[in-house]
Amino acid sequence: MSRFADTLERLQAVIASRKGADPQSSYTAKLLGDGPERAAKKFGEEAVETIIAAVQGDADALAAESADMMYHWLVVLTGAGVSLDDVAAKLEAREGTSGLVEKAARPKT
Repeated sequence: MSRFADTLERLQAVIASRKGADPQSSYTAKLLGDGPERAAKKFGEEAVETIIAAVQGDADALAAESADMMYHWLVVLTGAGVSLDDVAAKLEAREGTSGLVEKAARPKT
């Protein structure tokens, strides 16, 4: 397994272990306890900061903001009861399919 995958799995386990913990002692517990809106808002903020770092060409800031974004993404997933395996299954189902073909096959909203 890759270093990135190992790190994500460890982080997801830590996040899951904080679910239901005292929000006064854990930022993660606070995010999870405040409902999906708070965690999703933080994820969105970090995504914007990641985009800004990418546009500015700041590799170090891009890595740091990406780490923040991935943490908040995992909090959102955990709060919704979605595992990394669930996400992997969606990615695996798309393997070997052109992104243009896959996107065109999605239901129109």
